[in-house]
Amino acid sequence: MSETTARVLQLLGLLQSRPVWSGTDLAERLGVTTRSVRRDVDRLRELGYPVEAERGVAGGYRLGAGRALPPLLLDQDEAVAVAVCLRLAATGTVAGIGEAAVRTLGKLDQVLPARLRAQVAAVQEATFTLDARGPQVDPDVLLVLARAIRETVQVSLTYVDRSGAETERRLEPYRLAATRNRWYLVGFDLGRDDWRTLRLDRMGEVRATTFRFRPRKTPDLEDYVRRSITQSPYDLVATLEVEASADEVSARIPPSVGTVTALARDRARLVVGADNADAMAVHLMRLDLDFRVLDCPPLQAALRRYAARARRCARPVS
Repeated sequence: MSETTARVLQLLGLLQSRPVWSGTDLAERLGVTTRSVRRDVDRLRELGYPVEAERGVAGGYRLGAGRALPPLLLDQDEAVAVAVCLRLAATGTVAGIGEAAVRTLGKLDQVLPARLRAQVAAVQEATFTLDARGPQVDPDVLLVLARAIRETVQVSLTYVDRSGAETERRLEPYRLAATRNRWYLVGFDLGRDDWRTLRLDRMGEVRATTFRFRPRKTPDLEDYVRRSITQSPYDLVATLEVEASADEVSARIPPSVGTVTALARDRARLVVGADNADAMAVHLMRLDLDFRVLDCPPLQAALRRYAARARRCARPVS
């Protein structure tokens, strides 16, 4: 690294450490003249950092907010703190940012020195979450898959299906998908010569290989994953005709649970999955929408049982 480049990075670190610096203070800290400080400030601006300058007694240099986010300079403690937070967010402790956390963590983990990576792992291992929903995913598995997707290399892994059978899989990974309580990988399974959606919590020994692949023409991956995870994770799947618009039904059904198709302006088809008929019946009644069950006798029986119980419970006290 050249002396000028090192000084510019040092200047960036100083500007990030406090709101305002005078040109004289910066020159003293950097061991250069104020003229050199002005040139280095111009270099930072060329790189996209919005360095503002104000004249006067209360003036000086400050790092402002720009239209785009330039690279951030983190010291070791800050890097460890950010990586720990990203790992926690990636495994579901912060709603709605899991996928972004994985992408960011992949970039940061790639440049972390081994010593700092070990510190991050130590904090992660010593932490547990009380309100986590669903099975937990090892963040290292997320990192391996995210890197493999970015670098277009095949992955090999062991996978346990719903029946408990363990198989060896070799895939071309394309996307990671996060629902409210699960992570999925969508990829092309080379052994089965077809697309597959696999749950990360059922994976073991995930390894990125050195075999690169040329990306295939993909289906609509978002729609493919939505349809796959509506049915494959659940032991029971039912098709309903709902007396409401598709938009109204979609607003009440998470995409990880059901797939909605419009039939008419005020009628929609809902394909919904659950672990058992009783759980499905309870959740469907909470929708507060009228529907008909088209193809699932266990669900119909569960609804009749709940209806009979509701009538008994609603009888007036004599």
